[in-house]
Amino acid sequence: MSQSAGHALTLRGISHAFGQVVAANAIDLDIRPGELVSLLGPSGCGKTTLLKIIAGFLRQTSGDVLVDGASISHLPTNRRRIGIVFQNYALFPHMSVAQNIAYGPIAAGRPKAETDAVVSEMLDVVQMAAFRDRLPRELSGGQQQRVALARCLAIRPRILLLDEPFSALDKNLRLDMQIEIKRLQRQSGITTVMVTHDQEEALGMSDRIAVLSRGNLEQFAPPSDIYDRPASLFVNTFVGTANLLRATVAGISASGAAVRLADGMVIETGRETTLSVGAAVLVAVRPEGMRVSATGGAGAIGAEITAVMPIGPALIYEVTLIDGSSVKVVQEREADAPLAGPVFLHLKPNRITGLFPDHSGDTHKKGN
Repeated sequence: MSQSAGHALTLRGISHAFGQVVAANAIDLDIRPGELVSLLGPSGCGKTTLLKIIAGFLRQTSGDVLVDGASISHLPTNRRRIGIVFQNYALFPHMSVAQNIAYGPIAAGRPKAETDAVVSEMLDVVQMAAFRDRLPRELSGGQQQRVALARCLAIRPRILLLDEPFSALDKNLRLDMQIEIKRLQRQSGITTVMVTHDQEEALGMSDRIAVLSRGNLEQFAPPSDIYDRPASLFVNTFVGTANLLRATVAGISASGAAVRLADGMVIETGRETTLSVGAAVLVAVRPEGMRVSATGGAGAIGAEITAVMPIGPALIYEVTLIDGSSVKVVQEREADAPLAGPVFLHLKPNRITGLFPDHSGDTHKKGN
């Protein structure tokens, strides 16, 4: 499989419109050889459009697609050496597992001996040798997915595209197949682009994530940066769960901005901002970046618990602040009974993910 590995994929100024609807707006992506990159975003954000453009199913309005620095935009799909695993797997129902895998090499005119060797290799790679003579209808969803992946890899693609590959699987099998495909991708070293709307899937599998919104690239970065250092309010609220505290900028120093919350409390955020003193701001904090306690102290914010949910080893608190906004807090479950009634909320400054302009005047909470 080594001959298919290690190719760079570049999208340079890719734009596409369907009538008046802009599906991709000057998208630039430099994907390194051997990377697994996820295109993440809500429905209609442009991720499937980009996948179709890379595969050659759709010709972009402007821009260029390059592999190893050479343009492939002029090439038809069957000459791009790009493999794609579809959401529904698209296996040939009348063909056995082995015949499905052999289809690509046969269509490419490979000798029978070479095709047989490739089929055996791919069956071993996806651990499906015992099922070589079965028809797709005799396989589970996870097994069908493995066959679809093997059929794709059998053509020795330079780039692998995965179109919502786990959406048809139940939760437990989905996790197993995520681990399996990540293992196979690492083993082969093939450059892979995956389309998904599932944040956890993207965060867990990707080397880097391209977050898209309404045809625009919001951020392209490793999962840790996407989660801990989101570049925009959209990324902050779409990926993970975000609490947005309404505040005003109270001061700016070399160590970052200080903000004044609705109850008058001033906290140091450790975050830079281009906003001026007095500007309305949303302070973004993940639920695990806060804790509640029965006692106050420096920087503690008065709050009222409105709901408690125990989930395994953790407790999820919903608390209401003085301005009426509600926030979610996740913390380890203690042996004592969960807290109730009036409490104090403590922010962990190093877990504040960003400061964003508050344009709405009434946006005070956002969960996802």
